Amino acid sequence: MTALTAEAVTDGRAPRTPVLAPNGRLLCYVLTPAGGTGDHLDTELWLDGTGTPRRATADTATESLPRWSGDSATLFFLSDRTERGTAQLHRLTVADGSVTALTQWRTGIIDHLPLADPTLIALLATDEPTEQDARRVRERDDAIVVTDGEPRARLRLLDLTTGRVTTPDAFGDRHVVELRQRPDGGPLAVLTRASADHDHGPRTCQLHLFDPTTGTAEDLGPVEAEARSLAWWPAEDGWHLGYLALTPPVLHAGTAVFDLAVDTRVLRNRTAGLPMCPTELCQTDAFPLVVFAHGLDTTLARLDPTGPTTLAQHPGDLHDLTTAGQTIAALTSTRYEPENVHVGPPTGPLRKVTDTRPELAGITLGTQQPLAYRAPDGLDLDGLLVLPVGKTARDGPFSLVTIVHGGPYDRYADRLQLAWYPSAQWLAAAGHAVFLPNARGGQGHGHEFAASVAGRVGLEEWTDVLAGIDLLVAEGIADPDRLGIAGWSHGGFLSAWAVGQTDRFRAALVGAGIVDWGMLAATGENGLFEAALGGSTGWSGAGPHPHDAVSPISFAGRIRTPVLLLHGAEDTNVPLGQAVYFHRALRHFGVEHEFVVYPREGHSIRERDHQLDVLRRTRAWFDRWLVHSIV
Repeated sequence: MTALTAEAVTDGRAPRTPVLAPNGRLLCYVLTPAGGTGDHLDTELWLDGTGTPRRATADTATESLPRWSGDSATLFFLSDRTERGTAQLHRLTVADGSVTALTQWRTGIIDHLPLADPTLIALLATDEPTEQDARRVRERDDAIVVTDGEPRARLRLLDLTTGRVTTPDAFGDRHVVELRQRPDGGPLAVLTRASADHDHGPRTCQLHLFDPTTGTAEDLGPVEAEARSLAWWPAEDGWHLGYLALTPPVLHAGTAVFDLAVDTRVLRNRTAGLPMCPTELCQTDAFPLVVFAHGLDTTLARLDPTGPTTLAQHPGDLHDLTTAGQTIAALTSTRYEPENVHVGPPTGPLRKVTDTRPELAGITLGTQQPLAYRAPDGLDLDGLLVLPVGKTARDGPFSLVTIVHGGPYDRYADRLQLAWYPSAQWLAAAGHAVFLPNARGGQGHGHEFAASVAGRVGLEEWTDVLAGIDLLVAEGIADPDRLGIAGWSHGGFLSAWAVGQTDRFRAALVGAGIVDWGMLAATGENGLFEAALGGSTGWSGAGPHPHDAVSPISFAGRIRTPVLLLHGAEDTNVPLGQAVYFHRALRHFGVEHEFVVYPREGHSIRERDHQLDVLRRTRAWFDRWLVHSIV
């Protein structure tokens, strides 16, 4: 048996963004390392057409967003090989492998879409700096007026015959976020927001039609919050345009597939009432495909006129779907298999075409099994239990670490649970059992399940978690005297919440966690979405406010559990101030804790050495309090 090391976790590579060529015979994907070692994450572009993958490019660069030309002869992609940190559009000619840079846009290219007209490519890019902008930077006369001059991605057209980039004056000052051309070569569906601001923009989405030949646009009107994943399809009443968005009216809710009949402007929610959650909408030559998070597994369906028709059930996780004719490709991961590209018909079975983590093949993992149980109010719940490596349930009771997922609109799928953040297999290798609960508020069980936590975080979702722990204690799997809790982001919130509600846990890990919902609504990049979860904002009168009652900081005086605090210094999602606030409160009340800040890191930890530190520190923390302190 080969032991799992921290390096085995951080030094692996994972495939990303697979794309099938229109002829269905060529596949491109990006290989991305788990962690970086410098200022830039070096990725690689790979091609597979014969069953023997080969690297398509040789430069050291960040390469991303591969897109095929209509004739499958050319691959367009973004790369910063010329100037690190500034992505430009490049063209790879498949026949001879030659690569040509197509743009020199000074602010870089954000996204691109090859159009039906083979001489045109649509680009998304912010405005280039003017001479006045450059002068202000040189002279440090660069005061930032937040409401003015905010960088916005604009639609631009690259003429491949001349190399000229033009910017149609079609959407005013709106920020363009996504493009999708009608399959017959007709207009582009364009999704815009009022601004690029993460707090304000997602609530201001609008749809437009743009004719790349005439440069004219037609407004289709506002759409629901967080709209994304555009797809066209033909129907008896004309063309339809679909997208994913949050189900109204609350800003924290399950996503739905919305179907707009373009000619009549009739809009329908096509997934209302389903006990699963759409995560992707994929355009095809006919009706689109929909990926659903469905409990612990994934369902692939076709959006027929009468509703979603299930094509295949996939164990674990499936995402990043791409299609060509009757072939699909996607990233999948199952219980003991890392993420890889799989190819096949929509109805399955799918064939694995990459093997990007062969080093994991010789490592023995902990037994992972689904767990079904009920909340105190009778709601059916699910989750995963991972046993210590080499152990069965009969060998219990074990020390148990409960790891709560983030989001909260996320889920644990029955996939390989191994990553740099607090992950089940990493702790199972150290002899701990691990419980991964799917509490209400997450994906996989429909809209109502997800929306039920809005304004009520830490209440029913917390008793959902406790019910699973109590079950594992009752079954003799968990030792009630050796319980730990951990989580990142919203999981970090619930970990901080837990230790303020009970003394049952001997140790806790709070990674990038929320401790004050009012403060997060005021300073986090997704402010009003966080206000929907917390229930109020600081400007909602003199207080006390509803968010105070669900903020862990309000209960800091009750905490007796040792806490490990981990946070990225440059986190804009959950700013570092949240951890500083908790640290000061714990210090004030004399609670044993350790506070670690990772320089240069955001909400996710990207640098390899920092990831190694998270892994080793996490295991050492729970070993200290759940194993060594008991002996």
